[in-house]
Amino acid sequence: MEIDRALLPPARCLPAMPPGTLPGASADQAKRHTARRIVIVAWRDVASPQAGGSELLVDQLAAGLTARGDRVALLCGGPVADHDYDVVRSGGPYTQFLRAPFAFGRRLRDCDVVVEVCNGMPFLAPLWSRQPTVCMVNHVHSDLWPLRFRPPVSTAGRFLEERVMPWAHRRNLVLTVSASTARELQSLGVDRERIRMLNNGVAPAGPAVPRSAEPMFLALGRLADYKRIDLLLRLWDRVRPVVGGRLVIAGDGPERGYLESLAGPGVTFTGRVSEQEKHRLLGSAWLLVHPALIEGWGIVVAEAAVRGTPTVGFDVPGLRDSVEHGRTGLLAPTEAGFASAWAALALDHGRRTAMGHAARRRAAQLRWSTAVQHFSAVIDEAMGPPPSR
Repeated sequence: MEIDRALLPPARCLPAMPPGTLPGASADQAKRHTARRIVIVAWRDVASPQAGGSELLVDQLAAGLTARGDRVALLCGGPVADHDYDVVRSGGPYTQFLRAPFAFGRRLRDCDVVVEVCNGMPFLAPLWSRQPTVCMVNHVHSDLWPLRFRPPVSTAGRFLEERVMPWAHRRNLVLTVSASTARELQSLGVDRERIRMLNNGVAPAGPAVPRSAEPMFLALGRLADYKRIDLLLRLWDRVRPVVGGRLVIAGDGPERGYLESLAGPGVTFTGRVSEQEKHRLLGSAWLLVHPALIEGWGIVVAEAAVRGTPTVGFDVPGLRDSVEHGRTGLLAPTEAGFASAWAALALDHGRRTAMGHAARRRAAQLRWSTAVQHFSAVIDEAMGPPPSR
């Protein structure tokens, strides 16, 4: 996967594993690997109905390290499920920020390293843990705070993320998943030399799915305000008379009722779908239409790409990294540009097919095994060299 090598010094990473390798290392490698005790502090478990790309990434990394022989515990708010790694529930969506230090101190304080996943609201682990710490940031939420909360909550949240979090982690490595977020972190005062980056992986596409005979466009993800599905519905009213077909919106979330009230002709809401149905939808869609305001990476773009489905999105952080404009999809600077790009690709079968092939080739380079290796290398770097004997 291509990344901005000029922007960041790469983390010390192990050699890439061959294609098709499962997350983690071989059994022989695992035997030689010195087990580390790792605590990941995050907002949600992947089992949560509100889980998204950040939770999927954490799950893959935790499972991969466990397969390598590490002892991994996830400390997060509920609901949670059973995994190959340990999960310790620290409270509800908001109470966990107060209860996490106490849950950590009672059960997990003897770990070797802490990974704090800052998803907007930081846990500020360095203030209550003496262990080496890595801060993981998928994307900076500056512009999202006013959308989710009113003052003074939005003001306080933004201050904690933009000022207190960088200060608390001023001596720690900061890990992210895109060059866009790396630049935003630098704007918050995080030293370039402390930023490390890894690429998300993507699951194999599975059996081929026939492309829809009629124009079918897919929006997939949590139905939250910053995903801007309301904007997509307005743009669909412009695009549908030109291209026909239907718009399928797959996923669930707090905005669903409101969005269904806005939907016009040709729109279908599926709710939350199974992995099998998600595979079918991604494979049969002509385009993934992704109007989000911001993403850390946009893992759904890679999930579509591995099935040969290009993306139309906005030219925003995260999507600039996961979509190669003009080759694997199109990025628009304005609403009118989004509608034009959507209609143009829908009507141009040859260009759309070529972009789908390019997207598939690019996505084929994304492997969870490589992400796990890079993550492991960052943990080693945070822990420092082993003591001399």
